[in-house]
Amino acid sequence: MSAAAHRRLTTDAWESLLRSQVAVMRELHRAPIFNEVGSREYDVLYNLSRCPTGWLRLNELNDNVLLTQPSISRMVDRLEARGLIQRRTPENDRRGVLIGLTEEGVALQKKVGREHVRNIMELMEAALTDEEMLTLLELTGKLRDSVAIR
Repeated sequence: MSAAAHRRLTTDAWESLLRSQVAVMRELHRAPIFNEVGSREYDVLYNLSRCPTGWLRLNELNDNVLLTQPSISRMVDRLEARGLIQRRTPENDRRGVLIGLTEEGVALQKKVGREHVRNIMELMEAALTDEEMLTLLELTGKLRDSVAIR
């Protein structure tokens, strides 16, 4: 393959990945369940729910969501005001702040999560076979891993 053809293939593959992600996310976020909590807010709740200790530092949370530091700080303030998350000071670092879900936050994350998973399954199963989903999982993991080692 020529350099120009390789360059074109690379950019076409990237653009296809990006446009697919945008189309899928737009479709998923049209679900009525996201009227209760925005998709970015849900992303914060979801990431906190996955944390083994139940608590994350703000910078750790920021590593897992597509928001800037000032945006995530404002979102944390809003979610705290709604009673969905709480803050605490870690015992070993009085200057640090940990963020965790409240009981209400856990309940909302589970409620939205169940509906979101149903919508994901409906969309993915209509488009891909199990074998294709495994291939997609392998390819996206490989791409993510290559970025992580840079």
